[in-house]
Amino acid sequence: MNKEPSLLKKGDVVSIISTARKVVQKDIQKSIDILLGWGLKVVLAKNIYKSHHQFSGDDIIRKDSLQELLDSKEIKAIFCARGGYGTIRLIDKLDFKSFIKHPKWIIGFSDITILHSSLNIMKYCSIHSFMPINYESISKKNLKNLYQILFRGKNNIKCSSNSLNKTGFVKSEIVGGNLSILYSLLGSKSDIKTDNKILFIEDLDEYLYHVDRMIISLKRAGKFNNIKAMIVGSMTKMHDNKIKFGMNAKEIIKYHTREFNFPVCFNFPAGHQKNNRPIVLGKVSKLEINSNLVCLSQ
Repeated sequence: MNKEPSLLKKGDVVSIISTARKVVQKDIQKSIDILLGWGLKVVLAKNIYKSHHQFSGDDIIRKDSLQELLDSKEIKAIFCARGGYGTIRLIDKLDFKSFIKHPKWIIGFSDITILHSSLNIMKYCSIHSFMPINYESISKKNLKNLYQILFRGKNNIKCSSNSLNKTGFVKSEIVGGNLSILYSLLGSKSDIKTDNKILFIEDLDEYLYHVDRMIISLKRAGKFNNIKAMIVGSMTKMHDNKIKFGMNAKEIIKYHTREFNFPVCFNFPAGHQKNNRPIVLGKVSKLEINSNLVCLSQ
């Protein structure tokens, strides 16, 4: 069973960092206000407003800033400010020895998938969630979900069923995140471990033929052979060529998983969309997919 960092309480210190694309103060001010409103003390990583090309500072300062937070005995949660691209440039230079002594929640999605996968391999839970740059537009319901996870250790999500769903009930831990990142990790030491787990995937701004390629690659790598279930979140702003591919993203995934017996849920409310519900990765969860409703309990 994976280890969960301690629940937060009023007075705890948390930090906001950008490990990838750069941010400015107005991008994250709403999140700072909300976290302060939750009774938390907010420390900004030393690279937070740095700029180097598209990144929030060069690789060295981004790595050093994240390492400082991982090492801290005081910091109880790390909120990744945004995604984009860049975290993979840091991962092999990070040292998690102090993190293991003082585990903390790492919260984010998209490019942050590489941190989630690395933590799962180390047997630690983390949170796939909207990020500080999203707090201006995220709903109160989503914010309440994240608060319940961090302060109460509870998370329950219900959504409508989809005609493409394959029904069933499973109990297992959830792993995964952004499909493009998972694909990029194949064969590396950060490669996701899916056996006996629920696999969650989502993506943004990809061509349909590339979604096909990525799903086939995960399949060829054996990632579907022994999973308990699959959750497909939003597949947002997909692109097609002039000569049409012929299937949408959900249909592609349905087609390539047709021979497996595991339950599959489509259109789960998580990913690159306004309704991006947080999910605790690595935590044993109950997933029920029936003809009318999908329920996830953590």
